[in-house]
Amino acid sequence: MGVIDSQVQGSDKNLMAERVLLNGAGDSEFNEAVNTAVRYINAGEVIVVAAEFGYIYLADAFDKDAVKAVHILRGDQSGVAAQVFIKDVKVLTGIAKNSNINQDQLFAKFWPGLLSVTLNCQPGLSWDLGDGQRLGKVNVRVPNRKFLNHILQSTGPLVAGSVALTGKSVVRDLAKLPIYESDVGAIFDEGVLAEGPASTWLEISENEITVKRVGAISIEQLQVVIPSISAPNL
Repeated sequence: MGVIDSQVQGSDKNLMAERVLLNGAGDSEFNEAVNTAVRYINAGEVIVVAAEFGYIYLADAFDKDAVKAVHILRGDQSGVAAQVFIKDVKVLTGIAKNSNINQDQLFAKFWPGLLSVTLNCQPGLSWDLGDGQRLGKVNVRVPNRKFLNHILQSTGPLVAGSVALTGKSVVRDLAKLPIYESDVGAIFDEGVLAEGPASTWLEISENEITVKRVGAISIEQLQVVIPSISAPNL
């Protein structure tokens, strides 16, 4: 893994990640780029792709070294669990418990899209998202970005994290990528991304749905689906 090699062995900082330009790509080039991304992920590499409003790292959620590399690249503190992206709600049953009878209504309305939810993990999963499985929870989302969604159609759950260092603003321009390109396998370039809101974040338990952050989806929009959701004291 590039970032681990650079810290442990001192990698050649002049090496460049494979860079794939997606703007203007035809169907065959687009599909080839998807296959390239999947190949890197299956090989245990971290890649850089665009999410809705910022560039992110992607890696196999079940590859512990790849997940660790994402945390190192971001400068995360120890014990932080990475977010997981999935292709659709059907995948959710394999990684998270059905905690609340109302959750499916939320997923049907807001996925794919900017709704992040924290749920209790299914027991016995052979992954470590960075917390050593101590938290027993997973934050999950079905994103809404063409290239990213096509990758997810050919993989399992993927760890996702902003390429911005922890606590910094999202990176919309790859010219501001805060790493050596040797630290990742490939970079998929969609140009300068539009500015936009963060996801709305909910924590779902058996007894309640708690709003942890209001972002792209407002309290009022949530209440149309689940009237009992109240404005958080944030």
